[in-house]
Amino acid sequence: RERFEFGGRDVASWFPRHMAKGLRQMRLALRRADCLVERSHIPLSGRNPALQEALGIRPHVLVLNKMDLAEPRRQPVSAGAGRAGGSGGVTGSGCCQPGHCDSPVPVPLQVVPMVARLVADGPRYHRAESSEHNILVIGVPNVGKSSLINSLRRLHLKKGNATAVGGEPGITKAVLSRIQVCEKPLMYLVDTPGVLPPRLGDVETGMKLALCGAIRDHLVGEDVMADYLLYTLNKQQQFQYVQRYRLGQPCDRIEPLLQHVALARGRTQKVKVLTGTGNVNMMMLNYPAAAYEFLRDFRAGRLGRVTLD
Repeated sequence: RERFEFGGRDVASWFPRHMAKGLRQMRLALRRADCLVERSHIPLSGRNPALQEALGIRPHVLVLNKMDLAEPRRQPVSAGAGRAGGSGGVTGSGCCQPGHCDSPVPVPLQVVPMVARLVADGPRYHRAESSEHNILVIGVPNVGKSSLINSLRRLHLKKGNATAVGGEPGITKAVLSRIQVCEKPLMYLVDTPGVLPPRLGDVETGMKLALCGAIRDHLVGEDVMADYLLYTLNKQQQFQYVQRYRLGQPCDRIEPLLQHVALARGRTQKVKVLTGTGNVNMMMLNYPAAAYEFLRDFRAGRLGRVTLD
């Protein structure tokens, strides 16, 4: 396929009510922030333009995670092109600065020194006399903000988890209190709810976010997500799914792929069928479960290294 048909889908229902409240709270918290740490799975579609005005007047670090699952030939987009206030970029998981991957440096080791340098080099206005650093951690849902905070606490303070984490979007639903992550320099991070823009620019951006787990699968539909994933893999000539599901050759339609996935993984369901002699139980392929299996294989990196942007 040369293009993907979205069928006139509306993305308005993909913005839960708690996100609007979280966005208001974050704008208030920005007044007390010395620096922003933005967490993202994907370098363009994974960022919230609703916060761009604030990013322009604060030092800003973009942390790209899941780099072990990204296409190595596609270089990460620079986090700081043309921003006032200074900026920096870190790539992860456990990866190093772009172009220097011969000696990996874990992400938590890079974040605190980079934030301290940016804050020291920039104006702090009404917080100029304060020795402590207040850092706001932002990003779309399910991108690892809470995990980053907990990692920094374990590394610098030898403390346990201070904020809940989970594999689904929406675990953090409000701006939390400050969490200390370092003693020297004295640094506090504020975890925030994952926030999408109230209106996504286009359906394709929303689909990329959904594939990364930023939008709950059932709000978009596992079937259309699996179809868009197949389209993306073929477009980028990533054909590892052919061998994994024993297809023989690449396919352009999602139905035969899901059929193979369901057969290979035993994804079946019992269905009651009304016949002339009464009800009969039949075993049929479970296509929704197969679509979820396809998405899960992609998110775990079992279909190759793919960059959606």
